[in-house]
Amino acid sequence: MAIKVYGIPTSTCTAHVLLCLHEKGIEYQLVPVDLASAAHKQQPHLPLNPFGQVPAIEDDDISLLESRAINRYLARKHKSNGTDLLQSNSLTESAMVDTWMEVEAHQFNGPISTIIYQTIVNPIYGLPPNDKIINSEMDKLEKVLDVYEERLSKYKFLAGDNYTMADLNHILFLVYFMRTPKAAAITSRPRVNAWWNDISSRPATIKVSEAMKV
Repeated sequence: MAIKVYGIPTSTCTAHVLLCLHEKGIEYQLVPVDLASAAHKQQPHLPLNPFGQVPAIEDDDISLLESRAINRYLARKHKSNGTDLLQSNSLTESAMVDTWMEVEAHQFNGPISTIIYQTIVNPIYGLPPNDKIINSEMDKLEKVLDVYEERLSKYKFLAGDNYTMADLNHILFLVYFMRTPKAAAITSRPRVNAWWNDISSRPATIKVSEAMKV
């Protein structure tokens, strides 16, 4: 039976799971959740995600929430499908994947998600972007990207020479970020830009990002 994914394709967290599913070639069914009517904060969605968020998945007798946890589950269960996104056969390589996944979660995600909210989400609801917030978060993001530029001078991908979950975790926020006036933060850094061009041109990325229209 196909995995059920509850969410919408324009949600970065939902798209994060869809990207992993496409990378692994896993059959799934997307079950739309009407965020506009707050269906994610009501029954019958709350038993799937008691925090009233998307995504959630059902896979046979298990239901899961939180996109990063869902993707680790998918990568472990379907390890033999395509690329081993967690590099689980090597303690050293898997530790590097874990490290750069943590960097994404704790250093990269905060500033870039705030910038996207200010530049893309706010205008949708008729709210002006807050330049003070954007500039402050851009300062943080630029520092992270400087670290990435140095890292990518030594390796093709963040965790080493193989595409892994550490790279995948960055993609969906970058899809939106590259549509903002701040995209030069990526394109002005040669190695970061080459990395982005590589991971954004993967068939799975192209397929999922096509549905991310807001």
